Amino acid sequence: MLKLSNFIGGEFASLEENLYIDNYDPSIGKVYAQIPDSSEHEINLAVEAAQKAFHTWSKTPCSTRAQIMYRIADILESKLDEFAMAESKDQGKTLEFAKNVDIPRSIYNFRYFAGHILHMEEKATVMDNGYLNYVQRSPLGVAGLISPWNLPLYLLTWKIAPCIAAGCTCVAKPSEFTSVTAYMLCDIFKQAGLPEGVVNMVFGKGPKAGQALVSHPKVPLISFTGGTVTGKKLNETCAPLFKKVSLELGGKNANIIFEDCDFEKAVDTSIRAAFSNQGEICLCGSRIFVQKSIYKKFLESFVPKVRQLVVGDPRDPKTKVGALISKQHMEKVLGYIELAKQEGGVIECGGERKQLDGEFSDGYFVEPTVITNIKPSCRVAQEEIFGPVSLKFGL
Repeated sequence: MLKLSNFIGGEFASLEENLYIDNYDPSIGKVYAQIPDSSEHEINLAVEAAQKAFHTWSKTPCSTRAQIMYRIADILESKLDEFAMAESKDQGKTLEFAKNVDIPRSIYNFRYFAGHILHMEEKATVMDNGYLNYVQRSPLGVAGLISPWNLPLYLLTWKIAPCIAAGCTCVAKPSEFTSVTAYMLCDIFKQAGLPEGVVNMVFGKGPKAGQALVSHPKVPLISFTGGTVTGKKLNETCAPLFKKVSLELGGKNANIIFEDCDFEKAVDTSIRAAFSNQGEICLCGSRIFVQKSIYKKFLESFVPKVRQLVVGDPRDPKTKVGALISKQHMEKVLGYIELAKQEGGVIECGGERKQLDGEFSDGYFVEPTVITNIKPSCRVAQEEIFGPVSLKFGL
């Protein structure tokens, strides 16, 4: 069984309390790895390492920082298939999605910000009154980076890359549901020659490790992507400490389809927007408002195509919808579908747990679901479901 370790000060470190969290493969519903259940002790060690590294890294020339980041991107690209397979197994998403979206975007994140700092210029502007406005950007310190489970490496690197490009150091805490590719990335940091302590990876749960990180007095920057409830609590912690905070929280995005649309393109794009990554994307088009004059036609085209989406083995190229992240989340999504029925909704297709055979019989699969006859004021139309569920409205 795979057993992860924290990455602190450039080395893989053991836990003080030796406590671990079971990590499940969502497609089979079984434990396949163990994640460190880190505490305040590990966070303190990581912050100390990041502080120590900051003194040197913040003074490192942009050209040197960029060179290291380009090496990180190159090594990650050479291991694309390995990382894509690991991401699919850890998160439940299709291997195709991990290969074409998650890992390529992670590579791009390092390359983009490496290039950005090479071309970034300090600007001076002379105002009409003769005063000079001069902008100088300086590294601020240690950043606490907390990333979600839906696009694990993609969103983690979207935080790490700009952080280290700017000359800051960081302590990152990935989601306890999807920590494996973050752990693998640490080895790439070592291979690429990233100085010790610039990036520290501490695994664990939000209330324990995450709270210790956001409340740490020597971490002036916090970047968090996750649920709205958690974001609110995080902000309440950070506000009295005057930390710089970036929050990317939940969404309930709408597609609006008018009668003059490119019809087939609108249908296909709406399906992709609603069901990519099992609907576990904060910008998924989970609500679709269609002009009444084409509503019936749209529904008659949309629903049969949704029924054709293959749910199953994430490694099979034919699969379009993989497993949801956990049993608890699967039950939450199914609970919203039941709520939709209570609120008068009509299930046009799906609406049930997808029961598969063989090794995937205990996997967390939900049928792609289309619901109509729902009022925009209903809870299912207001609250983020974060699953393969699409709501249709006629305008």
